[in-house]
Amino acid sequence: MTDQTSMTDQTRPLTALALVCTLKPSPGESSSQLLARQLLDELATHDVTGTAVRLVDYDIKPGVELDEGDGDQWPHIREQIIASDILLIVTPTWMGHLSSVAQRALERLDAELSETDDDGRPLVEGKVGIVGVVGNEDGAHAIIADIFQGLNDVGFSIPSQGATYWNGEAMQTVDYKDLDGTPESVTSTNAVVAKNAAHLARLLAQRPY
Repeated sequence: MTDQTSMTDQTRPLTALALVCTLKPSPGESSSQLLARQLLDELATHDVTGTAVRLVDYDIKPGVELDEGDGDQWPHIREQIIASDILLIVTPTWMGHLSSVAQRALERLDAELSETDDDGRPLVEGKVGIVGVVGNEDGAHAIIADIFQGLNDVGFSIPSQGATYWNGEAMQTVDYKDLDGTPESVTSTNAVVAKNAAHLARLLAQRPY
């Protein structure tokens, strides 16, 4: 038997926020931005409204506090994270690792460990975290594992098969954005990520931890 609150949560619109962790400021073309847009488009097919934010366009101070002062723009980003149901982090691969921009985002999310509701639950506990990685070198699996651990540690839930990636040929110069078309394997994986993320987000909205 479902109460009225659960029915409202189950049918309310869901939202997603993509943190694009490219090193290239706007309006430069970015493979990470492209993959983020593709994932948001897939989420839209499951009635999830999405927005992408290119973090390098903002002055995000180093640190692990909610607000590091002195013009720190992370609080503006955080407002959007708290308002969303699904957080997507998309990063390029640099020297086998996630970008420094993605690492800074994880460090700033560390502050969420001490941000709880009246029942002691992390404010992000009812949210879903998913990941996308692009690069023409190896490292995607390790990057996904690192980001998933960081997101889950502060309270995000990880859906089944909640990540997608593209690795180009090693030591070559072709980027994801330069491909003639999206590989079928990436397209199908994007669809699974979006479907599973939307499914889990609706379940958590209906029945929080």
